[in-house]
Amino acid sequence: MKKAVLWCVALLATSCYEVERNCENFHTGTFSFTQVVGTEVMQSTFVRDELYEVELFKGKKDTATIRWINACECVLTKLNPTSNQDKRPISIKIIKTEGDRYTFEYALVGDLKNKQRGEIVKVSDDLEF
Repeated sequence: MKKAVLWCVALLATSCYEVERNCENFHTGTFSFTQVVGTEVMQSTFVRDELYEVELFKGKKDTATIRWINACECVLTKLNPTSNQDKRPISIKIIKTEGDRYTFEYALVGDLKNKQRGEIVKVSDDLEF
């Protein structure tokens, strides 16, 4: 009987928890993305408005169109791809927001097996590097 009561309490406690997702706060602004590639920590900065995302990575700028599917999901398509892989759009889904940062999943459109996760920090509401 005690196990049943504990089970019900645990179920009620977890079913009331809802992950914060204030995705609209991250549609525009200046952002920073840091990732570890091998043993090297790499950082990129990007500016996003309602139509475009311009990324600055290792001194080079790269521009993509951004199309919001809903408040928390978008598709990025590079304007000037340099390889066949760059020609494929990237699907992004914000799965959690917290203050000035969000956690997201991303993959090439149609490639469900190779989803990756990352965290982005909003640096500013301004649209400048």
